[in-house]
Amino acid sequence: MERANVVIVGGGVVGCAIARALSARWSDVFVLEALPKIGMGTSTRNSGVIHSGIYYPPGSLKAKLCVRGNRLTYEFCAAHNVPHRNCGKLVVAALDEEIKDLTALMQNGCVNGVEGLAMIDREEIRAREPHVAAKHALLVPSTGIVSAEDLVKAYARVAADRGAHIVTNAKVDRLEPLPDGVRIHSAAGEIEARCLVNSAGLFADEMASLLGSKMAEHRIYPVRGEYCELVRSRQDWVRGLVYPVPHHLRMTLGVHLVKTVWGNVLLGPTAHYVDDKNDYERNRERVEDFAEAAKQLLPELTVADLVPSYTGIRAKLAPPPGASGGTGSANAMTDFIIQRDPEFPQVVQLIGIESPGLTSAAAIAELAENLVREILD
Repeated sequence: MERANVVIVGGGVVGCAIARALSARWSDVFVLEALPKIGMGTSTRNSGVIHSGIYYPPGSLKAKLCVRGNRLTYEFCAAHNVPHRNCGKLVVAALDEEIKDLTALMQNGCVNGVEGLAMIDREEIRAREPHVAAKHALLVPSTGIVSAEDLVKAYARVAADRGAHIVTNAKVDRLEPLPDGVRIHSAAGEIEARCLVNSAGLFADEMASLLGSKMAEHRIYPVRGEYCELVRSRQDWVRGLVYPVPHHLRMTLGVHLVKTVWGNVLLGPTAHYVDDKNDYERNRERVEDFAEAAKQLLPELTVADLVPSYTGIRAKLAPPPGASGGTGSANAMTDFIIQRDPEFPQVVQLIGIESPGLTSAAAIAELAENLVREILD
């Protein structure tokens, strides 16, 4: 049976970024991806935003890895010709009473090390986004947009060029702990690894369960987000990224406006807990509901200006309202879990990697590399 130094379960943006990092140091790095192509799940079904780090609690992994990942992502995209744009973002307030929320958000971002934050008025907002209705806004210049699919492929390409093996159609169905590693049974065959990295995204809790780890108690609750898109004749209504003021009752940052690197404009995402981690399309939200939410940012918008777009599913660690200990609100913000498994020290667990996972991928990879080094060196 083939034996590898490292097997990474999950070929999303984080798994491929980890493969890129590890393959520079060790030979025989394998990535096992269940789907026919890398990055087909959460990694490319999102807004494609390069986040700044303003939202996350100071000292949290999300805050630290997002701020560092922001810089690393721009550097990687520039070096490897990944389509991206540092367009900045406006977090807008329609009411005077929301100024205190913008101020608190700015202070939080400053504590996290986000640079260049500034409050701007209606005139400056109009100069940047003429069709957006707002009285006040927080300007976040380090936020940007990236082609998520191209980013995943670029991380994987660099890893493969360094000798990593990217294996698709390789769903893992059994894990056997060994005294000096783990035996992995997948649809692509069996392999033993000195170190296993669980980067399975939505299914990371299930991988932990296959291992028999108590870390499977960190259950992932799938939350589906849907997007609409402005029709072609209205795409000039938005120039960059526009977000509403965060609200404590939302599970997300709210329905926002995103001008992609290709020039189209996305609105979303919504947030609905679902039972099936593969439930992307059933009971989709009406376009009329999108229009109602978006009119708070774009008053000129009508239902005729929107068409349905894609959907994505987030790997939430916060349970839905009504569940034991659950609130289903942004107040229940959970942090990334990235650590060696206490019971199985040859395993690195990554659980609950949701937003800002795309931005943080390269920084997460640095942390994962340090943990793997403890195992292999």
